[in-house]
Amino acid sequence: MTVNGWVQIALFCVIVAGLTRPLGGYLTRVFNGERTLLSLLLGPVERLLYRLSGVTADEEQHWLTYAVAMLAFNLAGFVTLYAILRLQVLLPFNPQHLGAVAPDLAFNTAVSFVTNTNWQSYVPEITMSYLTQMAGLTVHNFVSAATGIALAAALVRGFVRRSAKTVGNFWVDLVRCTLYVLLPIAILACLFFVWQGVPQNLNAYVGVTTLEGVHQTIAQGPVASQEAIKLLGTNGGGFFNANSAHPYENPTAITDLVQMVLIFAIGAGLTNMFGRMAGDERQGWAIFAVMGVLFLAGVAITYAVESGGNPAFATDHVDQTAGPLQAGGNMEGKEVRFGIANSALFATVTTDASCGAVNAMHDSLMPIAGMIPMANMMLGEVIFGGVGSGLYGMLLFAVVAVFIAGLMVGRTPEYLGKKIEGREVKMAILAILVLPLSILGFTALAVLLPQGLSGLLNAGPHGYGEILYAYTSATANNGSAFAGLSANTPFYNSTLAAAMLIGQFLVIMPMLAAAGSLAGKKIAPLSEGTFPTHGVLFAGLLLGVIVIVGGLTYVPALSLGPIAEHFAMNAGLLYGGSP
Repeated sequence: MTVNGWVQIALFCVIVAGLTRPLGGYLTRVFNGERTLLSLLLGPVERLLYRLSGVTADEEQHWLTYAVAMLAFNLAGFVTLYAILRLQVLLPFNPQHLGAVAPDLAFNTAVSFVTNTNWQSYVPEITMSYLTQMAGLTVHNFVSAATGIALAAALVRGFVRRSAKTVGNFWVDLVRCTLYVLLPIAILACLFFVWQGVPQNLNAYVGVTTLEGVHQTIAQGPVASQEAIKLLGTNGGGFFNANSAHPYENPTAITDLVQMVLIFAIGAGLTNMFGRMAGDERQGWAIFAVMGVLFLAGVAITYAVESGGNPAFATDHVDQTAGPLQAGGNMEGKEVRFGIANSALFATVTTDASCGAVNAMHDSLMPIAGMIPMANMMLGEVIFGGVGSGLYGMLLFAVVAVFIAGLMVGRTPEYLGKKIEGREVKMAILAILVLPLSILGFTALAVLLPQGLSGLLNAGPHGYGEILYAYTSATANNGSAFAGLSANTPFYNSTLAAAMLIGQFLVIMPMLAAAGSLAGKKIAPLSEGTFPTHGVLFAGLLLGVIVIVGGLTYVPALSLGPIAEHFAMNAGLLYGGSP
C-alpha cells in the first residue's frame, strides 16, 4: 500500500460525499413533482409523453397496481429486446454483418438487461450490432435504472405518508427519473468521455497491421453513449469484452475516477432524498454512514491483500516469518494505467453497487480480495447499491433492525413514526431470504451436475468460487464475473437468467407490499420511549444486522471457495487446470 493509493481513494470518497446532498435535494424535487432547473426545457416534453401514452400525472396507484405496471413494462421490454437480438441479422446498423443471437443466449441477455444485471455470456464486439447496442442494450440501461429508482421512491413514500392508499404512479416516476435525472447526467458524461478519447461513431471496424506484422481488427462504434449510462445506471454491461479495462471504454486515470463516481452518485444521493422526504436529513445520513463503514472496510481489505501479493511469487530475500510478499503486489489481471489502488477501489465500488463494470479481472484477485466482491453482492448490494435497489435493500434491513430493537426492550418497534408489525417484518425477511435461496440453490445444482462442471476452467476451490461468484452476481443483479467460467451454454444461460429474475422480482414484490402496508399506517408522535433511528446506536444496530443476517448465511459457502483457497495457497498447495 502507498500514500498515493490512499490519497486517490480518499479523493473518491470526498467527491461522493460532496455530491450526496445536492443530488439528494434534486432527486427530492423530481419525485415530489416540484420545479427544477430543467423544468422549463423538459416540462413540455414530459407533458407530451403523458398525453401520447394516456397517463394522468396526478393519478396515483395502489402498491399492487404500481407493481403490475412495473411488471408489464418489464415484460414488454424483455419481448422487444429478445426480438431485436434474434432479428439482428436483418436489421440496419450492422456494418460487420453479425448474425442473429442464439435463442438461449438471446433469452439470457434480454433477461440480463431488463433486470439491470447486464451479465454478458458473450464477447460484445463480435456478437452485437450497433443497432442492438443502441436501441436494445443502451435503452434498457436507462429504463431498468429508472425502474429501480422509481421503486425506491415508492418505498420512501410508504414510510413518510400518513394513512395513504397509494405509493405514487409508476409511469410518472419512470418518465421523470429518465427525463430529469438519467438523461441530462448521461449526456454530460457522454460528452466528457468523447473528449477523453472514447469513440462515438457508426464506422465499420478498422483493420491494421501491428509493428510485429500481425493483422489486428480494432472495433469501433457508439461506445461513449453506452458507457455513460452503464455506469450512472449501475448497469455495467460493456461495449467491449474487457469492459472498463479497455482503453476505448476507460482511456485515462480521470475517466477511471469519473466512472467510479458515476457508479456511486445516485445511490448516495438517494439516501439524502430519503432523509429529506422523511423530514429529517439525519435519517438519511445514518443510512449513508452505515453504507460508508461497510464500503471502507471492503476497500481497505481488498487494497491491503492485493498490495501484499501472491506468496507463490515471493521474493527470496523477504523474511518468511513476517509473511511472504510479492514485489510490487499482485498486478495479474490489472491495467498498469490504474494500478493496484484504483483496481481494488473499482472492484469494491462496482460490487457495492449493482454495477458489474470492471477495470481489472476479478478472477485474478487474491482469494480474500476476491471474496470481498462476493460478500458485497451477498449482502444484497446495500452498500450504496444499485440505483434504487441499494436504498430499498438497506431499508428492508432497517425494518428488521428496529424490530429486533423492539424485541429487546419489549416495545412495539417504530421507524419514522410507523409501527413495524408482523406484515412488514415478514415481507422484509422474505425479500432478504430470496438471495441465499437462489445463490446457494443454483450453486449446489451446478456443482452436482455435469452440465455445470463442464463450464469450469479451473480446478479446486477457485473453480467452485467461479460458480459461486456467477450465481451471486446474477441473483444480486450485478453482472461481473470470475472470467474462468464458460457460461455461454444452455445450462448456464437458462439458470443464470432464472437467478436474475428471482433476484429482481422476488425482492421487489414483497418490498412493494411492505411499502403499501406502511403507507396506510398513521404516524405516531415521538415519545420518550421512541428508539431514535438517526444516531450512532441505530447505525451500529443496523450494521450488526446486515453483517449477521445478511453475511453469516454465506460463511459455509465462502469457506469452500475463497477461504479454502487462501489457506491452500499459503500452504503451497496449487491447483492445475479444469477438473
